[in-house]
Amino acid sequence: MGSPQGSTLTTNMAELVDGSTARRDVSHIDCLPVYVKELIAGGAAGAFAKTIVAPLERIKILLQTRTDGFQSLWVYQSLRKVLKHGGLLGFYKGNGASVIRIIPYAALHFMTYEQYRGWILDNSSFLGSGPIIDLLAGSASGGTAVLCTYPLDLARTKLAYQVVDTRTNSRCGVRRLYPRPAYSGITDVLTTVYKEGGMRALYRGVGPTLAGILPYAGLKFYIYETLKTHVPKEHRKSIVMHLSCGALAGLLGQTVTYPLDVVRRQMQVEGLGSSIIQGDTRYRNTLDGLSTIVRNQGWRQLFAGLSINYIKIVPSVAIGFAAYDTMKVWLHIPPRQKSQPVSSG
Repeated sequence: MGSPQGSTLTTNMAELVDGSTARRDVSHIDCLPVYVKELIAGGAAGAFAKTIVAPLERIKILLQTRTDGFQSLWVYQSLRKVLKHGGLLGFYKGNGASVIRIIPYAALHFMTYEQYRGWILDNSSFLGSGPIIDLLAGSASGGTAVLCTYPLDLARTKLAYQVVDTRTNSRCGVRRLYPRPAYSGITDVLTTVYKEGGMRALYRGVGPTLAGILPYAGLKFYIYETLKTHVPKEHRKSIVMHLSCGALAGLLGQTVTYPLDVVRRQMQVEGLGSSIIQGDTRYRNTLDGLSTIVRNQGWRQLFAGLSINYIKIVPSVAIGFAAYDTMKVWLHIPPRQKSQPVSSG
C-alpha cells in the first residue's frame, strides 16, 4: 500500500537533489532563449556576491583614494571608524549603486563570455583548443560589460567616497565629517556629473578600467577553466570545487592588474576635494596616472587596499562563479560547447 507513495517521494527527492525539478513546474523557464537565461544567471550571481563583500569594498575604496582620516589606517581600524561614524549602514554606503551596476555588468559579462566563446570556436579554429579560448572570450566580454555600465561604477565610487556621520542629526540634517560635494543618490551623481562635463565626464577613468579589465577578465576565466580541467570528473559539480577554483582565479588575476584599479579610483574622485592627492593633480591618461602616483605618493600607493582586496576578491569571485554555475543548472542552460582540436590536415 505505501510502496507507490514511497517510490514517488524518493523520485521527487532525487529530482530536487540533482537540480532536475519537474518540467511542468518550470516550463516558462525552458521557453526562454539561452542568452536570456545566461543574463539572469549572471546578474543574480553578481548581485549576490557583491552584497556579501560590500563592507570590504567600501573600505578598499576609502584606502585607495586616500580619504581624509583613512590614509594612515589599517583595515581593522578603518572598519571600526566607518562603524563608529556611520553604523552598520555605513558599510553599505554606495552599495545600492554597486548592485544596480553589478546586475547588468555581471549579466553582460557572463552572457557575452558564452557568446564570444561560441563565436570564436565556430569561426577561429586556427586558435586550437584549450583555455586560450576562455582567455580571449573573457577579455572581450569584460570590455563589453565595462563600456555598457561604466557610469554606474563612477556613481558607486563617488557615493562610497563620501564619509558622513549619521549619528549627528539636527534641524539641518545629517552632519558631514568632511567638506565635500554630497550626492543624495545614483541619479544625483549621474545628473550632476553630466551637467559638469557631459558624457566625457561620465566615462572619466574608463581608460585604466579597460586596461585593467581586459587582462583581468581574461585571466579570471582562463585560470578558472584551467583549474577545473585538473579536477576529477566526479568532483566537478561540487560547490567546494567551484569556490576553490574561483577564489584562486580571482586572487591571481587581481594581483596582476591591481595598480590600474588604483589609478581608476583616483581619476573617478578627482575634484571632490578631500583626497590626500598632492595638488589635487588631474591625470591625463593611465600611464600619466601610474607615473604621477609613484612620483608623488610612492609606489606603495599603487597597492593601497590590496590586502583587503585579497580578503574581498576571494569570496567575491568564488561566490560569483559558484552561483553562476548553480544558476545555469537551475535554469536548464545547456552544457557549454566544447573546444575542438586543430585539424592535422
